[in-house]
Amino acid sequence: MAPRKPAASRAWQRMLSGRRLDLLDPSPLDIEIEDIAHGLARVARWNGQTHGPSIFSVAQHSLLVEHIARSTHPDLPRQCLLTALLHDAPEYVIGDMISPFKAVLGNTYQGVESRLLAAIHLRFSLPARTPGPLEKRIKTADRAAAFIEAVRLAHFSVAEAEQFFGRPDLRLDDLDPWLVPQSPDEAQRRFLQRFFELEAP
Repeated sequence: MAPRKPAASRAWQRMLSGRRLDLLDPSPLDIEIEDIAHGLARVARWNGQTHGPSIFSVAQHSLLVEHIARSTHPDLPRQCLLTALLHDAPEYVIGDMISPFKAVLGNTYQGVESRLLAAIHLRFSLPARTPGPLEKRIKTADRAAAFIEAVRLAHFSVAEAEQFFGRPDLRLDDLDPWLVPQSPDEAQRRFLQRFFELEAP
């Protein structure tokens, strides 16, 4: 009897919407915001090493980053805020890997992440590549959110968080309501609500 041939490796994921997303060559046509919201609301920040009865999800982190970007730059147009909300959207497929592990994986991870983000942007009529100045503002808001989450949720000391993320020029107490871990269903609902607010003409 001839040896059985190994099955072809699968490079796509089936979504709850029924879409089949190719991870190596993602098409904007296979991306749905409901799939993104569902996935991000169930992916834990900090590998789940946070205080609270529920995880602090990437969906909540995305809302926090968009809020910080809006608060620090009130002149940002809606399209830019939508870009901020979706800055970690590829993680609905590839998960939220902590920075040290991303560094280990190197360009392979970054390439998959970049292709997914470009496809997501095109799906929602955003530039495939975020313009430099906007990317810098979003990164600043992202690092501010990471600092706050690290101190309030992930048991970092202030000095430790400052070393890794820098200390943001923000009133941290004002952001405490954004740091209450939510159920996946609630985080998903709030993410979708904010998405549709920003997408509306």
